[in-house]
Amino acid sequence: MLAATVGLSLVGLAGAAGAETLGDAVALAYQTNPTVQAQRASQRALDESYVQARTGFRPSASVTATVGRQVSGGVSGDNNSSSITLNVDQPLYTGGRVASQVTAAESDVMAGRENLRRVEIGLLQQVIQAYVDVRRDQQRLAISQENVAVLQRQLAESKARFDVGELTRTDVAQTEARLAAAQASLASSQAQLAISRAGYASIVGQNPGDLAPEPPLSKLIPPTVDQAFDVAERDSPLMRQQDYTEQGSAARVAEAKAQTRPEVSLRGSFGGSGGSFGSGSPFADYSHNIQGTAVVTMPIFTGGFTQSQIRQAAERNNADRIGIEGVRRQVLLQVSQAWNQLLGSRANLLSNEEQVRAAGVAYEGIKQEAQVGLRTTLDVLNQEQELRNAELALVNARHDEYVAGAGVLAAMGVLDVRTVAPDATAYDPKANFDKVRHGFGWTPWEPAVEALDRVGAPAVVQRPPVGATPASAQGSGPAKAQ
Repeated sequence: MLAATVGLSLVGLAGAAGAETLGDAVALAYQTNPTVQAQRASQRALDESYVQARTGFRPSASVTATVGRQVSGGVSGDNNSSSITLNVDQPLYTGGRVASQVTAAESDVMAGRENLRRVEIGLLQQVIQAYVDVRRDQQRLAISQENVAVLQRQLAESKARFDVGELTRTDVAQTEARLAAAQASLASSQAQLAISRAGYASIVGQNPGDLAPEPPLSKLIPPTVDQAFDVAERDSPLMRQQDYTEQGSAARVAEAKAQTRPEVSLRGSFGGSGGSFGSGSPFADYSHNIQGTAVVTMPIFTGGFTQSQIRQAAERNNADRIGIEGVRRQVLLQVSQAWNQLLGSRANLLSNEEQVRAAGVAYEGIKQEAQVGLRTTLDVLNQEQELRNAELALVNARHDEYVAGAGVLAAMGVLDVRTVAPDATAYDPKANFDKVRHGFGWTPWEPAVEALDRVGAPAVVQRPPVGATPASAQGSGPAKAQ
């Protein structure tokens, strides 16, 4: 079905029931694109790591049951026995180990959300690219069709004037050659449109119809590159993801240090055992027992294993901390590249608009001059080709300017589904997180156990906020690219 539809020309597209907007394409891709759907599933799986970390505050219970029969040839006969025991273990204090695990898991979840946002921004860029690609190629095809139609009329006119002796055979051949080139260009335009339509279908999930003009993005782009830098340092998903990653590794340093501290837990058991001799039931003559125990565990010597884990976690946190500056530089580079590409595209757009205007005026003038014998047929053909080339360049410039604008918004981290599809329902990863964190297994005394576990726990080393520069480093940090 796709192969039968991707080659439609503008004539077929005009029969669509209604114009499809960029917002429609974004909304459909946002809901159905498999890449984003898979990333959302991965994020939901990551939410479970937070729940699993919190189980360290919750009780665990198990039941052990045995039934046995001992066959003996002696005087005592057969021996039947059974037992059943319910064991309950409630942690009270882990030296901050579980609390640090929870903090690290929460940071991992937040980093995962930023990664999901990065994937969504990438999808929106792809949809915008595919949408304006199809729009560009539709307009290029229309220009190529118009060029062929104009040259066909010129060829008919040249032949008529040749028949009455006003033009030579050379004039007719020049027009025929130019028409053949235009027909080849038309075939290339049709093929390119088919390619763009196939790309659109793979990203959006359906073939494009009659596409409406894309909405302007200029109001969303800040007036200066410095403002774009500031927004990117605050909102870029790469920056925020690395920030949460560093927070998670800092919590794991505290988790490693907590292994040197005592742990306290309560253990209780309730069970019974019994049995009988001979052919009696193994559940006869049961005796019951209840036992409660407070357990305190204090590590004394681990052969240097714990200290090695602390040093390892500290160095990993150091690497993540250094990575923040690396990501910051990467984000600033992306913003700078996108911004300068936008500036270049805008300049090209203005020049191409002026080129089309001037080429149109020149074409009309040369046609009139040719009618009174002041210009040759080749002059008319050359100017007509120059006009078509200018029109194609203008179409490309509009396409490039729009894609560059979307690139700036993506680099800043502010391109989201509401930007181009205000009516679309945005996916909220927090909804699943709230659902699972209070799901089955939660206990009402869990907050009290968590508060107790954080008392005297190893502190999580805090660092300056994203984008902040320590006073000692003022004037020595990397300059923002211009």
